[in-house]
Amino acid sequence: MAATSSRTLRLLSLLQSRRHWAGADLAGRLGISVRTLRRDVDRLRELGYPVEAQRGVDGGYALTPGAALPPLLLDDDEAVALAVGLQAAASVEVASMAETSVRALAKVVQVMAARLRRRVDALRAMTVPGVWGNPGTGGPVDPAVLTAVALACRDAERIAFDYIAAGGARTDRSVEPFRLVSLGRRWYLVGYDLDRGDWRSYRLDRLSAPRGTGVRFGPRRFPAADAASFVRDRIVDLPSRYAVEVVVAAPAGEVRRRIGRWATVEEDGAGRCRVHIDADDLDWAATALGTAGADFTVVSPPELRDHLRDLARRFAEAAGSVGPRP
Repeated sequence: MAATSSRTLRLLSLLQSRRHWAGADLAGRLGISVRTLRRDVDRLRELGYPVEAQRGVDGGYALTPGAALPPLLLDDDEAVALAVGLQAAASVEVASMAETSVRALAKVVQVMAARLRRRVDALRAMTVPGVWGNPGTGGPVDPAVLTAVALACRDAERIAFDYIAAGGARTDRSVEPFRLVSLGRRWYLVGYDLDRGDWRSYRLDRLSAPRGTGVRFGPRRFPAADAASFVRDRIVDLPSRYAVEVVVAAPAGEVRRRIGRWATVEEDGAGRCRVHIDADDLDWAATALGTAGADFTVVSPPELRDHLRDLARRFAEAAGSVGPRP
């Protein structure tokens, strides 16, 4: 079902990009049969999109000229997932990915229903992407919580919510929300805690039942350069068992484009660089270094050398056991 919905969105995008498509060309671009294309076109029509079909040698498909497109039919969770996914892709250091994702998100938001567009716009405007050497893990975040907190940040409205601290204690919080921070695989709310009289960060997977108070608040002086750095400086529950340091035989700019989002990359002479990764898992560190696309020398820790030897043995055995292609 998810693949069908994704293909339907791509079909709509292609129809918007050209006045007329030959059926075979359109099916080829989507990687489907002409028969499946007809079913996808019928699905678009059911959703209210005016698609014309022309028969004959020059037959094909086109959106009706001048027709007003209906809102994109998404439910709340789908809209949030789409916004989060495209926004995450916009921060990935892959050539043209960021620009393409931003354009896609802007187009999709334009055809969302007004209610969903308000939520997604708030989520986009109030989220600060963070950079962390090790993504960390966290529990699932309720999309309703995510959008409710984003709206409160945008509208400068005080909120109250239930919160479970790192030690397991459950408390009620009253907060002036400031920004959301997406840090690896975790989401945080940065806000001014009214009961404690100080700025705090809250993991969204530990936050529940956010409710607006209807009380607006004015801006306060924020004690950090930005919300992402505030969260990074105060996180104490992300374990970092290994401080990985390697020298990579490639220019720093090239390595930074490949793994810079999860590591610190510094120049270290002509044609090489030094990479630092804080990791609680050597498998993850080895995978990140493998994407550097160049030879590297391990400086520390010694455990990484042993781990790489074990990985090399397993990969070599796997490669030797591969039979001829059928």
